[in-house]
Amino acid sequence: MKGKNNKLSQTGWLTGIVLLVLLLLHALPPLQWREHALRRVDLLSDVRPSKPEPVAEADTTLPPPPRPKPAFVDTCRTGMTCIEDYSDSTLRGMTPFYRALDGLATHRRPVRIAYLGDSFIEADILTADLREMLQRHYGGCGVGFVPITSATNQFRPTVRHDFDGWESHAAMDSLGFDRHLQGLSGQYFLPSDGAYVELRGQKQYASLLDTCRRASSFFRVYGGGHLTLSARVNRGQAVTRTFRPSDAVQQMVVEGAIGEVRWTVVQADSTVFYGAAMDGTEGIVLDNFSLRGSTGLSLRNIPMETLRHFNALRPYDLIVLQYGLNVAHEEVSNYAYYATGMRPVLDSLKLAFPSAGILVVGVGDRDYKDEGGTLRTMPCIKQLVRYQQHMAAGNAVAFWNLYEAMGGEASMARLVEANPPQANLDYTHINFHGGRYVAGLIYDVLVYGKQQYDRRRAYEDGL
Repeated sequence: MKGKNNKLSQTGWLTGIVLLVLLLLHALPPLQWREHALRRVDLLSDVRPSKPEPVAEADTTLPPPPRPKPAFVDTCRTGMTCIEDYSDSTLRGMTPFYRALDGLATHRRPVRIAYLGDSFIEADILTADLREMLQRHYGGCGVGFVPITSATNQFRPTVRHDFDGWESHAAMDSLGFDRHLQGLSGQYFLPSDGAYVELRGQKQYASLLDTCRRASSFFRVYGGGHLTLSARVNRGQAVTRTFRPSDAVQQMVVEGAIGEVRWTVVQADSTVFYGAAMDGTEGIVLDNFSLRGSTGLSLRNIPMETLRHFNALRPYDLIVLQYGLNVAHEEVSNYAYYATGMRPVLDSLKLAFPSAGILVVGVGDRDYKDEGGTLRTMPCIKQLVRYQQHMAAGNAVAFWNLYEAMGGEASMARLVEANPPQANLDYTHINFHGGRYVAGLIYDVLVYGKQQYDRRRAYEDGL
């Protein structure tokens, strides 16, 4: 009996096997799950001798990206990191955006910007201040596109966002996501009868957001179903409309001096919603499409017909792509796979939004403590930036080096140590103070780029 109850030997064997397996796991190469890089297992990390810093592979194996060659040679103001426009004869860099700004005085239509990114711009960080700066300079009002539901709605200061009765799905979900139903935001929302979403303008954080001129709701009604939707503006009389099935994304629009709008689903069958918007009828419209955990690669899974339908309803003049935080990995130095994977993303955006310029914003700084306890930039960041720049050049679009604009080496640490702090203690994400700072950098290069465009056009007209 005593021998049967003695489990010490079995426990010892089990412990030894587990330790052996964990030690062997360290020998595995870097792994990915969906779009996320997994950390390597290393039980001996605290006692393992320090390794030399990784060789800057991207700096030694990649040639310098080609220099832009406009007809008029641009100059960059001292202390400014300017946009590098690698567009070819198709002009898919910054030219469509600058041309649209030229037409503001005559066409009386909005100039639309779609700003797509990851958690770096979540809750309207950065884009809130960029929107206000551009609207003050070029006109416009309203917060733009807002998803039906949001996990950060209580933290987004640019709109009061309330909702109930929705089933939410996003591209980063591990289960239950149908990529054929997603919209430009990488999300879709299924309503129950009585579901509602309410947007209220405000001006506590940024100006020009308390009142807009047009409110819209975006959805798709599939075959065999129908949708009855009501809109109540400024708590007045509700306006109700019924929509039949259509192959296209549809919208319901109300206009006027709108400070608050509440959309209510009276009845819905086979209907998918994408979001709502509060816009001006002219000036700048800037839509924030942030998706936590995204690398940008999931954009290639959005159906082409859906992208084209969004272009029909909201034709963008500039599409900004800012990704990289979820791509960079300390054990990876070669990001050719990522640049290759983003090519179909850029191709589909060019095809679906034929009038839009495209700007790739490189990943910002991300810091760590080296063996001596000094905060410094992760080597993988510098290398990823080089691949992103080559990606932009190879796809004939524009590129802006955010890492360099922030100040380069250990610039995120300086933002964390600022008073008040402009970044979080993860040394990866900026906060709203940092968002205002980075927005100012982007705003300056956009305005300066437009001035250079005007000079170049005047020069060409004089030839």
